[in-house]
Amino acid sequence: MTVPFLSIKNLGVTFKGGTRPVRAVNDVSLDIAPGEAVALIGESGSGKSVTMRAVMRLNPEKRSQLDGQILVGGRDVMEMSTRQLSKFRGSEAAMIFQEPLLALDPVYALGDQIVEAIRRHEVISRDKARARALELFEQVRIPSARSRLDNYPHEMSGGMRQRAMIALALACRPKLLLADEPTTALDATVQIQVLLLLRELQRELGLSILFVTHDIGAAIEVADRIAVMYAGQIVEEASARDLIRTPRHPYTLGLLKSRAHDAMVKGTKLDAIPGAPPDLANLPDGCPFSPRCFLADGGCRTGKIGIEQISAGHQARCRRLDQTVFRDAG
Repeated sequence: MTVPFLSIKNLGVTFKGGTRPVRAVNDVSLDIAPGEAVALIGESGSGKSVTMRAVMRLNPEKRSQLDGQILVGGRDVMEMSTRQLSKFRGSEAAMIFQEPLLALDPVYALGDQIVEAIRRHEVISRDKARARALELFEQVRIPSARSRLDNYPHEMSGGMRQRAMIALALACRPKLLLADEPTTALDATVQIQVLLLLRELQRELGLSILFVTHDIGAAIEVADRIAVMYAGQIVEEASARDLIRTPRHPYTLGLLKSRAHDAMVKGTKLDAIPGAPPDLANLPDGCPFSPRCFLADGGCRTGKIGIEQISAGHQARCRRLDQTVFRDAG
């Protein structure tokens, strides 16, 4: 059996400081093998980005409490000191943020930012670091790469900035790449270009990727496996193929039915999931999706709902699995 490169076990993230603590992530377990791409999908506020930031220990230390275990390459991220975290971020795991214009430093040229990142982690001359920055720009297919090294973030288009962000993330040759909705602010044509680039780089470099998105179409393009999150929990996990063909959790089915697809007739309304996501500071008893679920009964609204194995690699957190054999959801 392949040893996971990223192993998350019983992760909990609680934010403090308000009138009530907010349990943003609750008992999440997820493994990613070397060279595997896994997508986390779900509505805004489901805990996807908080989970990803926990892997990098980027959630505010004073206002958040982390429970569970996060292993990256066999090392426990939870036990790392500030110095160890500084070395870990960039060289072992790197992150592509949602909005590169905010993530990149506006007062430094892009080439200088990559050079600084490389020299922070390696003993290398500036000239050699700049040569690698040029190679990275060419690898992510930035046109006129040599001259673009001297551009500032605001001088590039959204798609080119995102490519530069990917180049920066790859600067120190990490084995784990965390992508936090990297295509949200881009138009459809550029989105598919960035997604295909990520998939190609993953295969070429043997990267393990954790890809966060609310767009199930983007998840299908990038991921080998998909994990669906709702109210801080993973409610279903399967290969991308199985999840699309035979979703078993009512929330997964709702996500699939609420997207446009080729079989739709012009003028047809999308099937929206009724209601709204729950307040994470005041979660309902039982299954948090039960107030919005068409299959929920009294038993769904009490007690803890465990995750059930459906088949090899496919599991779901639902007590009505006998009623959830959905096929070809769209």
